Amino acid sequence: MLKKILDEAKKNERAVAGFLRDLIAIKSVSSQEADVIARIKLEMERCGYDEITIDPMGNILGRIGHGKRILAFDAHVDTVDVGNPANWTVDPFKGDERDGIIYGRGACDMKGALASIVYGGKIIKDLGLEGDYTLYVVGSVQEEDCDGLCWQYIINEDNLRPELVVIAEPTNLAVYRGHRGRMEMEVRTKGVSCHGSAPERGVNAVYKMAPIVADIEKLNERLGGEPFLGKGTVTIAEIRSTSPSLCAVADSATIHLDRRLAATDTMESAVKEIQELPSVIAAGADVVVLDYAVPSWKGLTYPTKKYYPTWLLAEDHPALSSGVAAFEGLFEEKPEVSRWVFSTNGVAVMGMHKIPCIGFGPGNEIYAHMATEHIPVEHLVKAAAWYAAFPMMYMKAVS
Repeated sequence: MLKKILDEAKKNERAVAGFLRDLIAIKSVSSQEADVIARIKLEMERCGYDEITIDPMGNILGRIGHGKRILAFDAHVDTVDVGNPANWTVDPFKGDERDGIIYGRGACDMKGALASIVYGGKIIKDLGLEGDYTLYVVGSVQEEDCDGLCWQYIINEDNLRPELVVIAEPTNLAVYRGHRGRMEMEVRTKGVSCHGSAPERGVNAVYKMAPIVADIEKLNERLGGEPFLGKGTVTIAEIRSTSPSLCAVADSATIHLDRRLAATDTMESAVKEIQELPSVIAAGADVVVLDYAVPSWKGLTYPTKKYYPTWLLAEDHPALSSGVAAFEGLFEEKPEVSRWVFSTNGVAVMGMHKIPCIGFGPGNEIYAHMATEHIPVEHLVKAAAWYAAFPMMYMKAVS
């Protein structure tokens, strides 16, 4: 059967590549995904999905089967923006295909995966591989702005709680079992403004912030972790200040922190590390975990803290062994088992809700967000075959 699955995936090569090129041609930054969702719905209809739903947040959920065990594949449909157009050597919204490679914004992160999971579902339908499971193929929204928010909504409000979710972010066709978490914080100092001609009359909030900046750089060097996921990190992504004019002393200063969380880090421990820095104490600075509350393309706002927990699937979990077995059976070689450097929707699925996740996706994550973003067509085909085979292998492992 695995050979039939791979043969069927190869037959669909031109269809899945063409679908991806269509997706790339539709700009879909976070909260502006309406047009790409409509295109995905059309493709799911063509592929014979049993039911297609667009939820109140704007996520699209294509259902295959009606068995007792609930499984899901997830690919977010939004992308980051282009950045400086001069950095691109191709049109980022054309979906150029050259020598077996498709280029453009979202090719790797992660419209390629979306195309492959949709066609993985088609192969299941075409070959009659349905079993005692229900598979949801999910195109999720707003991930680039707030990873996991979509799945917080799907689990809490759509009341869909799979027993397992495959995160289809790019893995270079390796099987992944986790990644570090992250959170966004601000450190804020206050000053007293006065005329810039006599700065001694005031208190400059930027000067109060300066030793905090130095202490955070040192903190990053001593953060710990464990060997598989790696150490925690913290870096300053932005610094800004306010004053009555450019001829005045700054009366406030703010730095934005990107904190990557190791396996033992929590929101509380990460905040405490910053609060206890000598410079933060001396400045009387405030440390704040930020909130996200931006309307989706359907106008729904679903607020959350910008805290995205670490997750790591156990090495002996049947999902991992099934993912490895599917790869070995299809391609006659062992896959790499690893983890992402960046963050995914797994922060909500497993990090918050403890629903097991594994990762498998076409494309290499090193090209995510780059002006050289691309994906091999071969990856699309192999990934579609893996997605079609995985539910069957998983059901054998847990039956």
